[in-house]
Amino acid sequence: MTSHATSVRPRPRRAVRHLLVGLTVALVAALTPTGATTPAQAAPILLSQGRPATASSTENAGTPASAAVDGNTGTRWASAFSDPQWLQVDLGARATISQVNLLWEGAYGRAFQLQTSDDGATWTTIYSTTTGTGGTQNLTVTGAGRYVRMNGTARGTGYGYSLWEFQVYGETGGTTPTCGSTNVAQGSPATASSTQNAGLAASAAVDGNPGTRWASAASEPQWLRVDLGSTRTICRVVLTWEAAYARAFQLQTSADGATWSTIYSTTTATGGTQSLAVTGSGRYLRMYGTARGTAYGYSLWELAVNTTGGTSEPPVDGTDPRNPNLGPNTFVFDPSTPTATIQSRLNTLFTQQETNQFGPQRYAVLFKPGTYTADVNLGFFTQVAGLGLSPDDVNLNGHVRTEAFWMGGNATQNFWRAAENLSVTLPAGQTVERWAVSQAAPYRRMHLRGAQNQIQLWNGGDGWSSGGLLADTRIDGLVVSGSQQQWYSRNSEFGNGWTGSVWNMVFQGVVGAPAPSFPNPSHTVIGQTPQVREKPFLYVDGTGEYRVFVPALRTNSTGTSWYNKTPSGSSISLSQFFVVQAGTSAATINAALAQGKHLLFTPGVHHVTEPIQVNRADTVILGLGLATIQADNGSVGMRVADVDGVKVAGLMFEAGTTNSPVLMEVGPSGSSASHATNPTSLHDVFFRIGGPHVGKATNTLTVNSDNVIGDHMWLWRADHAASGVPTGWTLNTADTGLTVNGDNVTMYGLFVEHYQKYQTIWNGNGGRTYFYQNELPYDVPNQAAWMNGSTRGYAAYKVADSVTSHQAWGLGSYSYFNVNPAVVEERSFEVPTNPNVRFTNMVTVSLGGVGTINRVINNAGGTANAANQTVYLTTYP
Repeated sequence: MTSHATSVRPRPRRAVRHLLVGLTVALVAALTPTGATTPAQAAPILLSQGRPATASSTENAGTPASAAVDGNTGTRWASAFSDPQWLQVDLGARATISQVNLLWEGAYGRAFQLQTSDDGATWTTIYSTTTGTGGTQNLTVTGAGRYVRMNGTARGTGYGYSLWEFQVYGETGGTTPTCGSTNVAQGSPATASSTQNAGLAASAAVDGNPGTRWASAASEPQWLRVDLGSTRTICRVVLTWEAAYARAFQLQTSADGATWSTIYSTTTATGGTQSLAVTGSGRYLRMYGTARGTAYGYSLWELAVNTTGGTSEPPVDGTDPRNPNLGPNTFVFDPSTPTATIQSRLNTLFTQQETNQFGPQRYAVLFKPGTYTADVNLGFFTQVAGLGLSPDDVNLNGHVRTEAFWMGGNATQNFWRAAENLSVTLPAGQTVERWAVSQAAPYRRMHLRGAQNQIQLWNGGDGWSSGGLLADTRIDGLVVSGSQQQWYSRNSEFGNGWTGSVWNMVFQGVVGAPAPSFPNPSHTVIGQTPQVREKPFLYVDGTGEYRVFVPALRTNSTGTSWYNKTPSGSSISLSQFFVVQAGTSAATINAALAQGKHLLFTPGVHHVTEPIQVNRADTVILGLGLATIQADNGSVGMRVADVDGVKVAGLMFEAGTTNSPVLMEVGPSGSSASHATNPTSLHDVFFRIGGPHVGKATNTLTVNSDNVIGDHMWLWRADHAASGVPTGWTLNTADTGLTVNGDNVTMYGLFVEHYQKYQTIWNGNGGRTYFYQNELPYDVPNQAAWMNGSTRGYAAYKVADSVTSHQAWGLGSYSYFNVNPAVVEERSFEVPTNPNVRFTNMVTVSLGGVGTINRVINNAGGTANAANQTVYLTTYP
């Protein structure tokens, strides 16, 4: 590669830089009183000049790190042409830093942080920008450390980073790091070896409320663990014991929650409040009790952790909101892009993805506001979306469609694709748009123009399809469901109504919905949506800045959030997001979250070996192109703390080959905070166990927090072979799909299929489900392998006996025991008999008469089998 230090580009004149340095030195001298009796270092002085400097890279031997601290503005450091890069100076001793001057050559940093460290390993950010413009930057900062570095995360040019001088000013002789007073454990996820009862959860010891407490079982050993979100330097732990204290315990730290180091130990504790000075570091801290001081368990009102403020978080790239890197598999078009270029790309993607249901490829095709001519035929793992604030800001003259020709018209495997935030005008003379899909294929925030047009939800004259979603969508014409077997429509508008019915059609908050009727036709109609937030989405504003719009919570709503109205919500610049590229570690993702960033996942499969930990309220996590998080080595994919308003959207979670305890957890066990005014919400979040490879997870999604909203989810275990993919009862093992422990949790459009025990277990009170689709596992080898005690099989939807209030509308469960048709499921829905537990409009089907469902709910409803394949029940009790 040709060095740009020679003749590639001219160097700017340096006289101004010499003058600036001279003025700076003169100013420092002028500010130092003549004959002052205080030490010279009392005034800020240039600490970095001549000190040892290192860098992540150098462009060549003539541009070393030392050139940026030699006091000569004619020499410079220059890095390799990539991100990230850093330049670090060792001041020789700890100092209080008050100013850093950066004298950039033409190759500057657009996004960078200034960071300090006491050991060169653990860094604290004291300045950050994503909008640097180069030149000379004189930055006033507040920080302390022996080491100072410029950590560049986005270059301003196509070259590397290049500094004539890196000048650090401050006062030497700084004191050792002080132990902070902030309780970093407060509000962090907490778990425990046991709890005495549900009212004494682990989270109560880190909630900041001295009137709530954690209490364990009365046995040894017991422990309480808190996840601090990133590696912390811990200097103090304060234990506020209830009367049931620990006589012998250790305080332990861990980087991964598995291997522990003891930083404090005692066998003679007396309880009360213990403020313990410690030295250690770790992401996790736990109190490990080995001997109780009373006959009861261990009980803590509060566990507080103080740190010196530093973390060992890896560097986090900044995001340029006007020119973000959305990954190699995101294609962004604007109205100036030639139509032929757009269509060629669309055709190439469809050819590759039409049958690629288990490949790792993921794609997003995005259109900036404007008008286009395009035929968008969507294959697997492809998202098409507009980048307008309204769907009508982007109009495609043509089609946005999904066909099932690859399966001879059978669309029951048309999964994993999405159309969002676009308007479509059909070509002249054509009146049919076809959206022949089954699960995990949302048609969301769309506008199909023209009252004369219709959208068909199956392949037309042949085949059938089985399950899908229309949400926040305007269809000017008619919706025709044809042989579509079940469908959920929410907060949409059908100008010319709906026609068609098979088993289970649910309409909620839909203008133009058909009249209520069940089971002939099977139309469940709910007038309003009690509380919902629409899915966040990426858009480009009028200045060209990429932003994410977060729709506001709506109550008792009908119709769309946008048609003939101004959407309500908030907008976040993409500069506040960390854009996750393929290969980014969970540690880096968690570092970005710890620094207050939101997340945007680019299309691809993102492997994690530790949980992505979301601890901050109102965090937005958005995926493009059905971005997939695969939990490897038995890890959990994502954990969300018991906080307000987290939004997770457009992601798929996949099990690895080593069993995970759960793929996603919303709120730690024992969560009890109310989030009624700002619930966490999950939008188009899908889960897969097995498929491209053997997958294993005991549980798939566990919701422990209260007031969570699920807005279209498919939880799926692979149980029958397709395209040579390995499947089997003992290969893809997964007990349970959805477990709900929180109160007042609501699910809109819930699909859960093929699990080996209960498909859905609901333990919280006040739950509501609007539309439920389930297929039981195909691959049960025999009845003995699928017994729940003395009961034949497991219910598709189990409401715990302790629940006193629960409602569900429009539920279907189907059997296809093709490995052994003699297998029987005793009942599809199992609930406590209570007037406040009410189920409305249920259907069970023995598909092709293969297998038997003995009862619909509890002991009510008829038997679905070969002789009577479809059974309906309108109410229970």
